[in-house]
Amino acid sequence: MARRPALRTELLLNLAFLAAVALLLAVVSVLLLNQVAPDRVRPFVLVVVGLDVGIFLVFGHYLVTRLVLRPMRRVTDAADAVVAGDLSARAADAETREFAQLGEALNRMTDYLLDARGQVVRAEKLASVGRVAAGIAHEVGNPLGAIGTYVEVLRGRGTDPEVLDGIRAEIGRIDRIVRGLLDYARPGEAAMLPVHPAEIARSAFALLESQGALKSVAARCDVSADVPVIAARAHVLQQAIVNLVLNAVDAAPGGSVIIAARRWQWRPHDPAPKRLTDPASANFRRTPTARPTRRELVPGATGALVLVADSGPGVPVEERERIFEPFVTTKAPGRGTGLGLAIVARAVEDMDGVIWVDTAREGGAAFKMFFPAAGGAA
Repeated sequence: MARRPALRTELLLNLAFLAAVALLLAVVSVLLLNQVAPDRVRPFVLVVVGLDVGIFLVFGHYLVTRLVLRPMRRVTDAADAVVAGDLSARAADAETREFAQLGEALNRMTDYLLDARGQVVRAEKLASVGRVAAGIAHEVGNPLGAIGTYVEVLRGRGTDPEVLDGIRAEIGRIDRIVRGLLDYARPGEAAMLPVHPAEIARSAFALLESQGALKSVAARCDVSADVPVIAARAHVLQQAIVNLVLNAVDAAPGGSVIIAARRWQWRPHDPAPKRLTDPASANFRRTPTARPTRRELVPGATGALVLVADSGPGVPVEERERIFEPFVTTKAPGRGTGLGLAIVARAVEDMDGVIWVDTAREGGAAFKMFFPAAGGAA
């Protein structure tokens, strides 16, 4: 926040300036009148005092309205809107330090309320999905096993292999959906340990490269050397990066995909950070972005930013809040279950991180994960 003058200083300086100017004008006027018409000095002094008092009241009213009443009205209007349920309301900026800090505190509180409401909604969804997943796993699992057995019987009786392979493929798809639901609903159980996100990003990139998963795109790994250690589950973080990269490859065939990790300070509304490979004169559009909030994350907290960006079609702005919900997908029907990003988001949140999606500089989507440094390391 830019440095602003204190309210007390502004009022005192303006009122002192007004008093000094009024006193100077009165003294000059009395001296001049005393030389020209000494017998009229006393009534003139009374008139000057009356004018000074009037000007003082008018200017004082203007100052109090501009520096106190108007900013206070803006803050109370924003607070009333929040109380009425409009959590998108924000206090406007102010000229003086005190009201700017008050507005920022109110906006922070509103962000925390949004976060708390989001966590409650997510908890309710997880509980519902967990109950549904457990029921589906029990009620669907046994019939699926029986269908698989009947398929093998039909195969032994010479049924068309192509038909049987199609049935088995659909059985596998149902099984993956059920397992995905269980993975989404099941909380992380392994202990979180200090890990190096830069090394995990490199290992995920090397794994996908060795498997040939990156052949259809121009992929690169952009990792800085000063990424701090974070508390996480290494295999879960690696799997989250792998899932995001595979989604990026699907979204940008023949395009570019970037995996990046860097040291970063959490700023919920700051522009996107510059990459290591960006030239010094880069003129890309760096606009402030509203990111999810977490009550545990203090603005300015140091941590690691891990991102996966692509040059695909991107995620529409209206879908960015829903993209991490179960069964929401931008893929063509039959190509995705809509659980991949939901599972990634659940894993990131379980590791005390934040995930969101922006527009990538390559034109597609940039999925970003931020994790605070382990032990509050600077």
